[in-house]
Amino acid sequence: MSLRHPDRDQIRIDHVLTALGNPVRLAVVRVLDAGGEHNCGSVLGIVGVTAKSTMTHHWRVLRDSGVIWQVPSGRENLLSLRREDLDARYPGLLDAIVAGALSDESLQAVRERVPSGS
Repeated sequence: MSLRHPDRDQIRIDHVLTALGNPVRLAVVRVLDAGGEHNCGSVLGIVGVTAKSTMTHHWRVLRDSGVIWQVPSGRENLLSLRREDLDARYPGLLDAIVAGALSDESLQAVRERVPSGS
């Protein structure tokens, strides 16, 4: 099975931002940002999604937008972040988005610990 991946020069900012605008897909990118290849099952477990069928759409959006590589390997697909391509097309974008996601998560955690009305 051959999966479609856009060439580096075909990656478009509107597609990348749309892909990263979804919280589940953003969580996937944060996992893949650690580097290396990850099988779909391990990523599902880390982001807390149990239904593989739910993720099929998310994998396709990330792949078609040029954010990830998805390579068949036996009965699994291996996922990796296309950091080099994204950094070449949009320097600093991925770092800013990942840092922003971490910042938002930290802020949310603080808000959840502070009693309302304080």
